[in-house]
Amino acid sequence: MSTLIEHIVKLTDHRDRDLLELTLSKALIDLLPIGRIVIARVMREDGDKRWLEVARLDDKGGGRVIDPMRVDFQSLLRLDDAADRVKCLQSRERVEIAWAGPDGPRINMLPLFSDSRQDDEGVIEVHSDAALSTDALAMVDYLRRIYRNMYSLLEFSDRDAMTGLLNRKSLDDAFYSAVLEDLDAVAGATPKAMAQTGADSERRHRVPANYWLGSAIIDNFGLISSKHGHLVAEEVLSLVARVMNNTFRTYDRIYRFGGEHYGVLMHCPDEALVLAAFERFRANIEKFNFSMVGRTTVSCGFTNVMLDDSPSSALEKTERAIDFAQRSGGNKACSYLGLVRRGFFGDPLQHSVAG
Repeated sequence: MSTLIEHIVKLTDHRDRDLLELTLSKALIDLLPIGRIVIARVMREDGDKRWLEVARLDDKGGGRVIDPMRVDFQSLLRLDDAADRVKCLQSRERVEIAWAGPDGPRINMLPLFSDSRQDDEGVIEVHSDAALSTDALAMVDYLRRIYRNMYSLLEFSDRDAMTGLLNRKSLDDAFYSAVLEDLDAVAGATPKAMAQTGADSERRHRVPANYWLGSAIIDNFGLISSKHGHLVAEEVLSLVARVMNNTFRTYDRIYRFGGEHYGVLMHCPDEALVLAAFERFRANIEKFNFSMVGRTTVSCGFTNVMLDDSPSSALEKTERAIDFAQRSGGNKACSYLGLVRRGFFGDPLQHSVAG
């Protein structure tokens, strides 16, 4: 059995928030007399809230870790269909459920986070055969606090200070972690190992099909800045970020790459659905009231992530699609693959969809 110190080292060694839930679960299973750990997060889509079990591990070695970008949202449990979890979220206190008397099996639910943040709601479920001792519950709280501290530190380093969106560095992390297709791969891949490969080295990694990377650039942003000034331009950048958050799904990863350049990484089964998402975003920007500058538009481009892509090579494709959109008058959403099929960017056989 690993020691507490060893698990603390593992938990604080990460540079990828997506691996923290797994590491926390493994620590609790290893250190305490419990049978199962479930970490469930609240997901949102079009005002609907559902539960995603991002990590589920048991003491027999079974379990799973879910990539939020790859879930079927409609298959998830509705928020109100897990009343005890909702009670835990609302009270911000531990909720204990015992169904076979005071000495029988039970579930202790604890809020994953202590504050009332809207984007990162979740609960930890600790399943045990009997009541947990005071020391065991204190251990759960101790490790949960370390998890929270690490999550906050990594979130700060992953975010753009102005808009709160993810930054360019975090795209590299998410892009390469997309190769982790099952629990064993996730457990064996550490951010440290990934860092040794070097995102800047542009090494090629196998990425599952149906990942899509898109970019959006505010049309004529230089004119907005020169005419209205720096502060108004910053307000426009923040408002565009708000529209993005309200348009795309909560489990899509939304980025600001710098200046007026934004991005989205998503998992989607169909090119037409991706185009529809970017068309909704483009239309929402067009009709949004930017009170200080009037009408503002964006040009968007997207591509599927190929087997031999790196973050930079995929971004280059999206930017070529954006360049085409802007040269065609702007306020458009273009598929790189669609432009390839139409003969604008070379031999389409070289750009087939990853299988």
